[in-house]
Amino acid sequence: MADQPVVPQFTDDVYSGAPPRIIKSQPPRPTPTVERVEGRRGLLTGLDLPLLLIVVMLLAVGAMMVYSTTFFWSYETTGSESTIFLQHARNMGIGILLLLLIFLIDYRIWKRFALILLLFTVASLIAVLLFGDGAFGARRAFIQGSYQPGELAELMMVIYLAAWLGSKRAKVGSFWRGLVPFAMIVGVIVALVVLQPDISTAATILIVAGVMFFLAGANIWHLAAVLGVMAAVGFVLSQRFDYAQGRVSSYLAGLADLTQTNYHAQQAMIAFLNGGWGGVGLGQGRQKYGFLPAPHTDSIFAVIGEELGVIGAILVVLLFVVWVIRGLGIARRARDPFGALLASGLTIWVVAKALMNIAVMLNLLPSTGVALPFISFGGSSLVTVLMGAGLLLSIARSTALQGLPEGKQHGQAADRGGRNGRSRLSGARRR
Repeated sequence: MADQPVVPQFTDDVYSGAPPRIIKSQPPRPTPTVERVEGRRGLLTGLDLPLLLIVVMLLAVGAMMVYSTTFFWSYETTGSESTIFLQHARNMGIGILLLLLIFLIDYRIWKRFALILLLFTVASLIAVLLFGDGAFGARRAFIQGSYQPGELAELMMVIYLAAWLGSKRAKVGSFWRGLVPFAMIVGVIVALVVLQPDISTAATILIVAGVMFFLAGANIWHLAAVLGVMAAVGFVLSQRFDYAQGRVSSYLAGLADLTQTNYHAQQAMIAFLNGGWGGVGLGQGRQKYGFLPAPHTDSIFAVIGEELGVIGAILVVLLFVVWVIRGLGIARRARDPFGALLASGLTIWVVAKALMNIAVMLNLLPSTGVALPFISFGGSSLVTVLMGAGLLLSIARSTALQGLPEGKQHGQAADRGGRNGRSRLSGARRR
């Protein structure tokens, strides 16, 4: 390489009579691009190891507890203790493959297909009402329960709302351009889910959508109106369906006297009392033998409390707490409003499902059919939350490849008053 040009730099020595010193100028170093960094470090560059570790630990707990709650049932029905567990392992493997695939794809591509994903969701929810498998007076799934459109609708709504709210910007605070279309979009999806009926999935969608609407910069009075409508709709639904009315009535009775609450909550309380602080030991629980309804899905947290004790249950809760901290940190450092809202929505979605499941087991909410994310046995539910985890990891990877610092140099101030319509996500840049 040719020598760099020598440029004389005169200093005060000229005026003192000393010969001037000559300094070679150094060319600026090129800033590495995303492509150069990715090519040099490989496909796993930017992998958020703490978040991945949380997912792996929750999956490990889930696999352990699914086997513990199904080995006797599996032996009675199939002659093998591991048949049902292997089904869970298969679903978990499918979910992990999708997680890795989504992780390697730039998350911004999903913004282009947000509308298509929403239309597919609507079509699936209509199809399940017409052609779905009927069970216990409901139509919620295809292929003997293997595919539940309601589970996928939760994830698709997070993606679409992140794209739609992120593009609205200041218009989110408008009544006609923000609140009205938001209510129509969410209302159509929730109505189709309620018709199945699936109240717990509808409640999850409403909670996550409301939080995302707030984070996007919704007018605080509009948000209060949405909460009021949600409460009114919830009350009407609880009176419309007999099973929901019974659950609410027994829950209210149980607040004054635990012995008057529903059978499910009573058996869950017995499981926690049996477990104490340290638990009776893995596989040694008694409540799963015909006492707890659905011990491998809805009631799996009660089995954790019995076999691993209060300490084990607290450790599971702490894993979800760390999930929230890590997920919201990824949202704060995201490169654009879409990424920030998407990361926030995914984080709140998973933790809302976890809180609903745990709260039911502790008799803090009326009984609902919400699976514990990453832990409960499931097909659609397990695969869908793993896809959501892959999306969250993709956002973290994209931010890391861009080389953004941990601080707030790209963020705007948080809007705590809700008057100017700005996003409340302090780390999202505006383009």
